[in-house]
Order: sequence, then structure tokens, then C-alpha cells
Amino acid sequence: VQLQASGGGLVQAGGSLRLSCAASGFTLNDYAIGWFRQAPGKEREGLLCINISGGRKYYETSLKGRFTISRDTAKNTVYLQMNSLQPEDTAVYYCAADTGGTCLGYDYEYWGQGTLVTVSS
Repeated sequence: VQLQASGGGLVQAGGSLRLSCAASGFTLNDYAIGWFRQAPGKEREGLLCINISGGRKYYETSLKGRFTISRDTAKNTVYLQMNSLQPEDTAVYYCAADTGGTCLGYDYEYWGQGTLVTVSS
């Protein structure tokens, strides 16, 4: 069971990035998948999640309108689309699989290795 986050990089403020979370060894549809980030010197924070029914939950409601989550069943991949990026979005971004499937229980058992997003001003 493995998750791999990718797609990070350097982007200017106002730009966009799409992160991918690919799974191997299991089917992403069987889990809720959440995105998290950890900025330098800060604690990890939950961003948003997609449950097994395709419903979305924002853990950080201030991201509504800028960040969206989607799932491609055929590719066994979940995406995080990030728009209007700002320097404060600079962080290592992680995806994780919630065995409860709902995004509500926060039962994140499997974690990807993280991908670095740097937003320059």
C-alpha cells in the first residue's frame, strides 16, 4: 500500500499548480483521500478531502474558491488543483487515505511522502 504525491514546484504568486496523489497496492475509491500541508515551522494542517462517494469536505474553509479536489478512478489518482497561489501557501503537501471513508473520522492511516510547493512573491 503506497501513496505518492507529486506535482509540486516553484510558482509565482497568482499562479496555479495541480498536485497528484497516485496509489499503488490499493484502490483509492475505497478510501477517503485528504490533502494536508506543513509549512516551515508550523504544524501540519488539513486542507480538504474527497470521500468514497465523491463528496468534498473542506477542513480549511478559507480555501474554498481556490483549492479543489477531484478523483480519476481510471488512473487511481486524486488531484488537488490550486489556483491563485500566494506565498503563504508555501509548504510540503501530503495526501493521505482515510480508512473510514467519510472524511469525518480523520482516520488517516496511509500517507504519501509529500511534495514541496514554493510560491514566490
